[in-house]
Amino acid sequence: MSAPPTKPVVTEREAREVAEAAREQDWRKPSFAKELFLGRFRLDLIHPHPMPPEEDARRGEEFLAGLRDFCETRVDGALIEREARIPDDVVNGLKELGAFGMKIDPKYGGLGLTQVYYNKALALAGSASPAIGVLLSAHQSIGVPQPLKMFGTQEQKEKFLPRCARTDISAFLLTEPDVGSDPARLATTAVPDGDDYVLDGVKLWTTNGVVADLLVVMARVPKSEGHKGGITAFVVETDSPGITVENRNAFMGLRGIENGVTRFHQVRVPAANLIGKEGQGLKIALTTLNTGRLSLPASCVAAGKWCLKIAREWSAAREQWGKPIAHHEAVGAKISFIAATTFALEAVLDLSSQMADEDRNDIRIEGALAKLYASEMAWLVADELVQIRGGRGFETADSLRARGEKAVPAEQVLRDLRINRIFEGSTEIMHLLIAREAVDAHLSVAGDLIDPEKSLGDKAKAGANAGVFYAKWLPKLVAGQGQLPYSYGEFKREIDLSAHLRYVERTARKLARSTFYAMSRWQGRMETKQGFLGRIVGIGAELFAMSAACVRAELLYTTEDHGREAYQLADTFCHQSRLRVEELFGRLWNNTDDQDRKVVKGVMAGTYTWLEDGIVDPSGEGAWIADATPGPSEKENLHRPVR
Repeated sequence: MSAPPTKPVVTEREAREVAEAAREQDWRKPSFAKELFLGRFRLDLIHPHPMPPEEDARRGEEFLAGLRDFCETRVDGALIEREARIPDDVVNGLKELGAFGMKIDPKYGGLGLTQVYYNKALALAGSASPAIGVLLSAHQSIGVPQPLKMFGTQEQKEKFLPRCARTDISAFLLTEPDVGSDPARLATTAVPDGDDYVLDGVKLWTTNGVVADLLVVMARVPKSEGHKGGITAFVVETDSPGITVENRNAFMGLRGIENGVTRFHQVRVPAANLIGKEGQGLKIALTTLNTGRLSLPASCVAAGKWCLKIAREWSAAREQWGKPIAHHEAVGAKISFIAATTFALEAVLDLSSQMADEDRNDIRIEGALAKLYASEMAWLVADELVQIRGGRGFETADSLRARGEKAVPAEQVLRDLRINRIFEGSTEIMHLLIAREAVDAHLSVAGDLIDPEKSLGDKAKAGANAGVFYAKWLPKLVAGQGQLPYSYGEFKREIDLSAHLRYVERTARKLARSTFYAMSRWQGRMETKQGFLGRIVGIGAELFAMSAACVRAELLYTTEDHGREAYQLADTFCHQSRLRVEELFGRLWNNTDDQDRKVVKGVMAGTYTWLEDGIVDPSGEGAWIADATPGPSEKENLHRPVR
C-alpha cells in the first residue's frame, strides 16, 4: 500500500539535473531558430513560406465558418465575464460542433485539423471569450489528447480519444502549492500496488480541473524492485474515489476559466493508464509543450487584431484640438505599433504552426520564442489601447454601457492577457529554457570544460573537441550575405525588405559572437547571468519575428490582393524591432546587474525596511504557501462535470 508522501529535498545541482534529463537531447531535424542563435541565417528553412495542403485548408475553413456562426450567435462574452462561468449550453454546443476534437484524428471521432487551423479556431473562439479559448486549448494542447497522440498506446488511444473528441473535458496537473517551474521537488506520489498505482498529493492551478472528466497527472513513482521510478504521467478518471476538487480559484482576468485545487487521497489508477514509461513524465510534458505552447500566441494574435480594430474606430471618432486623435503623432505612433506588431505576431504564429504541421524542422525553440514574444508584445499592445482610450480604457464595459456608450472591454483584455506572461512557462523561465537550447551546441562540445566535477581527462578531451568545432565555426562569424548589398533581392519591391533580412543575417552573427564571448568570460557561471541570457534571448526573438514578418509579407504579396500593404507593415515592424535590438545589445554589457544584486542582498537582509514605513498592509492573514499535507479531504467536492 502507499506510504505518506514526503516533500523531496533537492540541491540546486540535483534540480538542474532533473530538468536537463527531461530535455530532448538530440537535434535530428534542422531548426531555423537554433541556427539563428549560432550565427547562421538559414532563410531556406522558412522561405518560401510553407503552405497547408488544399484539402487541409478546405476542411479548416469549413470548420471556422461554423465556429464563427456559433460564436456570433451563441456566445455572450460579457455574460461569461459577469458570471465568471461559461454556460453549460455553450460548452455542450462546442462539443456538438466538434471543437473539443479539433486536434484528434478522425479515426477516433475528431476533426483532425492542422496546427494552423487549430490555432485560427482558438483565436476566433478566444476573441468571443478568452475563457473559451483557454477551455479548448487546455483540453487539447496539454490535456489528454496531445500526450496520448504522441506517447500513448493504441489501447489508450482507442479508450480515451473518442471520449475527448466529443464528450469529455480533460486537464493537465503538474503544478503544486510549493512546486512551480522546479519539478524536481514534486511531492505527489504514485506508489505501485499490484496492477495499480496509488496517488497521494495536492495539485494547484488545475485549468479545466473543476469540470474535467479526465486528467493527465504528473506524480513521483518511488524507485523500487521492478520499478525505475521518477516523475511519471498518468491518465486519471476524475470521478475516481479519493479525488476532491477543493477550490475553484478566481483571478484578475480570465474570469470564466474553471481552475482549481485538486487533492488525491489513496486514488487507485490502473497501471494501464500510465503514459509512456516510469520516469518519462517531464519529457512527455516538455515534448507536448513544443507545439502546445502555440495555443497561447493564438490568443495573443486575436487580442492584437481586436485592439487594432478598436484603436482604428475610436481614433477616428474621438477628436481633440480640431482633428481626430489618430492624426496626432503621439497617438498615431501607438496605432502604428499596434498594427505592425499584430502583423508580426500573426506571422510568427502562422510560420511556427505551419512548420509544426510539416514536421520537417525541430520547432522546440520556435514554439518557445513564439510563446515568449507573443505574450510580452500582446501585453504592450493592449496597454497602448488602454492609453489611447484614456479614461474609457480604464472604465469597465458594463459601466460604459450603463451610461450609453459602446461597451468596449479594453481593461478586461489587459487583465486577461496578463497571465500569458506566466502561463506555460513564465517569461523568466522561458528565457532560461530558450537560452539552454540556444547554447546546446556549445555545451555539447565544451560543456565538460566548464563543469567543475569533470576529471582532467574529460576536460582534455572536451578541449580537443572544442578546438575542432570553434576552428570551423568562429571564422564563419566574420562575414556573410548580410554585408552584400544585393542579397535577398527577391524581397525588394516598391518597399525594400531585403535590407532588413541583411540586418538579421549580420545581427545573428553578432549575437553568436556575443554569446561566445560571454561563455569564454563567465564559463561555469554563465547560467547565473540570467539578465544577460534574457537579453540574448530577447534579441533572438526579435530576429525571428523580423524574419517571419518579411517571409509572410512576401507570401501575401504573391498570393493576396494586399501584398503591398503587408510589405508596409513588415517594413514598419522591422524598423521598430531593430531599435529594440540595438537597445538590447547596448544593455548586454552596460547594465545595472551588479548593482541590482547588491540591492537585492540588502533588501533580503532587512537593510531597507525603513523604506516600507508609512503604509498599512491590506493583505489578509494566512500562510504564504498553503498546506499541502497529503491525507483525506475535509472540504466539499466542487467537481462539476458538464453534461
